[in-house]
Amino acid sequence: MEPWWVWAITIVAIAGLLAFDFFAHVRKAHVPTIKEAAVWSAIYVGIALLFGVFVWVFGGIEMSIDYYAGYVTEKALSVDNLFVFLIIIQSFRVPRADQQKVLLFGIVFAMFARGAFIAVGAVAINQLSWIFYIFGAILILTAVNMIRGEASGDDDEDEANNFIIRFARKVMHTSDHYDGDKLFTYENGKKVMTPMLLVMVAIGGTDVLFAVDSIPAIFGLTTDPYIVFTATAFSLMGLRQLYFLIDGMLDRLVYLNWGLSIILGFIGVKLVLHALHENTLPFLNGGEHFDVPEITTPVSLAVILGILAITIVLSLVSKTGKVQTIEKGGARYAKEFLSADAYTPRDDVEQAWRMLTWRERQFSELPDDMKTRADDPEKLQQLFADAHAKRAGGTEVPDPGAYPPDPGTP
Repeated sequence: MEPWWVWAITIVAIAGLLAFDFFAHVRKAHVPTIKEAAVWSAIYVGIALLFGVFVWVFGGIEMSIDYYAGYVTEKALSVDNLFVFLIIIQSFRVPRADQQKVLLFGIVFAMFARGAFIAVGAVAINQLSWIFYIFGAILILTAVNMIRGEASGDDDEDEANNFIIRFARKVMHTSDHYDGDKLFTYENGKKVMTPMLLVMVAIGGTDVLFAVDSIPAIFGLTTDPYIVFTATAFSLMGLRQLYFLIDGMLDRLVYLNWGLSIILGFIGVKLVLHALHENTLPFLNGGEHFDVPEITTPVSLAVILGILAITIVLSLVSKTGKVQTIEKGGARYAKEFLSADAYTPRDDVEQAWRMLTWRERQFSELPDDMKTRADDPEKLQQLFADAHAKRAGGTEVPDPGAYPPDPGTP
């Protein structure tokens, strides 16, 4: 168990990095360049890797392997989380210049949520060895649901329309338009919530759900609370920059969910085997331990890295993956363009138009036999047609030059 001062220094260092991120990059609304996103993504990954070396020096090779295994797993899961963040942000039509603040809030909230789950999980593990059965079941069920979702082709377009948002819209006055990055504004002399607050609530709600999956996953690799916390925290650091770096590439990782479902299932089985090995439940084997093999952390790390590598390679070389990348991107940008209104910044509208026409051109250049690999080519073509009709009709939204005027406090 690490002494309190190690925890204190670590938490202060992580808080310092988050504060630096806010004041240096997020406080002033802007859209980061690819170079800026790439540089800072590399810096945060470098810090995480160097921390693993620090763990090696002061905690030993086994502790370091535990950290790296946890970090890789949580980083992969955090990239998957970006897909949902992307859907939520686009559902609320957050201006690109303000998306950094939403993402940073999501990261900070995720750290708090995961910290709470880690504290509860550590206590439960120390007191109740059978909790590993529950953790294992959660991961296996999550893996099965992910596979079923991929096989059925279900999308996540309703992620932003969760019950928390519906409740907030019913009980509080909400505005349909943003007022910069303000959480509240005034309309007709009344104070109302802006979509900025609602999108943060949506992000926070999904963060809690993510923690339910990710914390059991890393506890399946190590039960050291310090390693669990630091691996989770460093996997979230730099997620904002990564979002802007791979924004256009997220659609290309079409098999990522398959890979993650296999990883979660693998860790779930590992947890169940560990629970059987440590069994104390009286109705199983008379409360005696089962003589079952256990999967070591080095083996787990090798399996996780191998699955991720295969997933990425298959996503990049698959013809079906290429077609579905074009389809998903085209549909996403077409919906973004079609949902724009008079308060949508012109730069965001033009960016959506450029991207949807690029995807449309890519789709039109595909051979006919490859177009059939798309999930719903007719729907995609209709979205393109609707976007062109809107553009031709001159309803591509005039730039108002400013957000809705604030009438002031009554």
